[in-house]
Amino acid sequence: MATIQQQKIRIRLKAFDQRLLDTSCDKIVDTANRTNASAVGPIPLPTKRKIYCVLRSPHVDKDSREHFETRTHRRIIDIYKPSSKTIDALMKLDLPAGVDIEVKL
Repeated sequence: MATIQQQKIRIRLKAFDQRLLDTSCDKIVDTANRTNASAVGPIPLPTKRKIYCVLRSPHVDKDSREHFETRTHRRIIDIYKPSSKTIDALMKLDLPAGVDIEVKL
């Protein structure tokens, strides 16, 4: 059997703010749909929690500690059958500064 490999763009998004991430995902999906490419997603991935433990006292008192955490929210969007219009529109898309974007072709 011969398999035909489809063209696919996989976009991974990461952000500390979930609302910012969701608005960015909506913009990407709308852009893909406007250029007649089929977009699958956003698919939510597990949220990573990084916890930092800090001593409250500068001197003794190791019993008194404070915990801080950062949460990294992640999403994946797959775009199937992209055209050159789709790629150009995605390159010109203006997304917020707090979102990390990784694109694989």
